[in-house]
Amino acid sequence: MIDDISGVVLAGGANRRFNGLIKSNIVLGGKSIISRITDTLDEIFSNIIIVTNTPEAFKGLDKFLVIGDRFRNVGPLGGIHAALMATRCSACFVFAGDMPLLNGELIIRQTEYYRQHNCDALIPRSADFIEPLHAIYNRKILDSLEDYLTQKQGYAVRMFLRTIDVAYFDLLPSDTAGSPFTNINYPEDIDGLKDI
Repeated sequence: MIDDISGVVLAGGANRRFNGLIKSNIVLGGKSIISRITDTLDEIFSNIIIVTNTPEAFKGLDKFLVIGDRFRNVGPLGGIHAALMATRCSACFVFAGDMPLLNGELIIRQTEYYRQHNCDALIPRSADFIEPLHAIYNRKILDSLEDYLTQKQGYAVRMFLRTIDVAYFDLLPSDTAGSPFTNINYPEDIDGLKDI
């Protein structure tokens, strides 16, 4: 079990495209997306945090630490900030709350790579694709992130990454087999995943 890095699920979001339905609670193949994520993370991390501003929607997950954002309406950066504030670990491995196909082996390899590199954040990369919501963030960026959010320079994660020391975990072709980075952006995305 990994006990120096928290596994974090960002289960907030306005979900405007889903008429307010919380994407993490969508059921695929008889199981909610949040349960799929936490089942995978629970086998890897001894400390798991769920960041949401609707904690009442996640009552069945009481074994995990459920927290809200201090900075609201700023997108995933607010969730990353909340997790870094709450963790007792040196870093957080942050996942989007709408990723039903996480790969535990890939997560462990990414964690091992992070430990070998002194960086503020480790982001997976394949050619021009990066995934900042399947990434590890060191707690030492907390002050920088808070300053960034306070100054209201914009709330895109990719913009913030330009202000810190980022290392990249270059993905192998086999790493994307099984679509571990798939997320649910639109209602029609659910159709292709109903049989998982």
